[in-house]
Amino acid sequence: ATDCGAVYDMFISHHTAKDSVDGMAKAIRAGVDNHCMGYVGAVIPAIELGLLKEWELDTAVARLLRARFKLGMFDDTSLNRYSSIPYNVVNNKAHREYALELAKQSIVLLKNRNSILPLSKKVKTIAVIGPNANDAAVSLGNYNGEPAHIITVLEGIKNVLGKNVQVKFQKGCYITDTMHYNREPDFKPAIEAAAAADVIVFVGGISPRLEGEALQVKVDGFDGGDKTNLDLPAVQTALLKELKKTGKPIVLVLMNGSALSINWENENMDAIIEAWYGGEAAGQAIAEVLFGDHNPAGRLPVSFYRSINDIPAFDDYAMKGKTYRYCEKPVLYPFGYGLSYTKFAYSDLKLSSAVLSEKIEIMFTVKNTGKMEGDEVVQLYIHQQGQQAIKELKGYHRVHLKKGASKQITFALKPGDLLHYSAAKDGLAILPGKVELMIGASSQDIKLRSSFLIKNN
Repeated sequence: ATDCGAVYDMFISHHTAKDSVDGMAKAIRAGVDNHCMGYVGAVIPAIELGLLKEWELDTAVARLLRARFKLGMFDDTSLNRYSSIPYNVVNNKAHREYALELAKQSIVLLKNRNSILPLSKKVKTIAVIGPNANDAAVSLGNYNGEPAHIITVLEGIKNVLGKNVQVKFQKGCYITDTMHYNREPDFKPAIEAAAAADVIVFVGGISPRLEGEALQVKVDGFDGGDKTNLDLPAVQTALLKELKKTGKPIVLVLMNGSALSINWENENMDAIIEAWYGGEAAGQAIAEVLFGDHNPAGRLPVSFYRSINDIPAFDDYAMKGKTYRYCEKPVLYPFGYGLSYTKFAYSDLKLSSAVLSEKIEIMFTVKNTGKMEGDEVVQLYIHQQGQQAIKELKGYHRVHLKKGASKQITFALKPGDLLHYSAAKDGLAILPGKVELMIGASSQDIKLRSSFLIKNN
């Protein structure tokens, strides 16, 4: 299926088709059966002009009908098992628990100076500050359903700590500066709350009201839902600098849907958690990570660059300098990065063969050498000599280990996992050459290395 208006974009914006007739023909021939805001009236003309075969249209229609048959859309309700699903399964206990588990597993620990996290539940007073701390809608992101209840970070912290800890909440600032916004009335009570607390949890980041598809917004850093820089909104950094003057430890919790260049925050915050837009249970998940009920093991699915100036222009489709695969500049946090409350050691790397035939098995051992149980996300990267990509992720495995426990991990690589573009064949092929093998905890934190060969034929 296409996104809405995709065929329109083909001939109006991307110039890959001459008109709607040409665009519909190319889309259907490429395997697109379902067109959102497509051009139904262009299909028959495409066949008449010879741009589309009748059997290609029949194939698309047959696949659509097959899906509808499988859904029971042509059956009597009594025969359709989907019709018998009761409404009370919505928001049931199992689903709520799953939402919490997903939120916890997605959280990435970016910094933990002097192991300040997890925080003690015996703390007397905690200041919860920031524009996202008590904002329920922010955790849902874009294109979302409506949960029965959304747990904010403030609520989650109160759930975890109970009534024995004094929780002082102040919003502190808007998510970003707006015209005629006076910061002082918001800053002052936040700074006072922070000064009276033992620790500060600042919950900031961005908002789906600022980043998203075709939003009608234009403020510093954002234009129409797109970002014009990678910085944390300036008003938040300004407030954090004031809070820093209190001398109290600060844990920064970020809720956002894209990478941020938080250079000052990385240097000055005691701990940083990337929580994304974690859904209905986001606040509970964040609180459980903050206070040690859950050991974080999420990993970054994107690189966090130091500056937008480190990335080539987005309208340049060449990949040089973009993503972990091609970027040679130092980054703030690399792809695949994420810390834990415990530590892990890698050892005993072995390969089943030095030459790839049907497959190569890669075996190694991971041991939890820290003080608590936790998950490690081991990652397998390669670099094939002669290829532009610096690294290519070829596998990962999330393994849970109790304190002191170890486990052997096995990855397998088959020829089909190592395809690269061949100019001679004008397509993907298995190319001969040396393949460097890297095992690590992120794309830059490589623990073990080896290599193997791909020979001709």
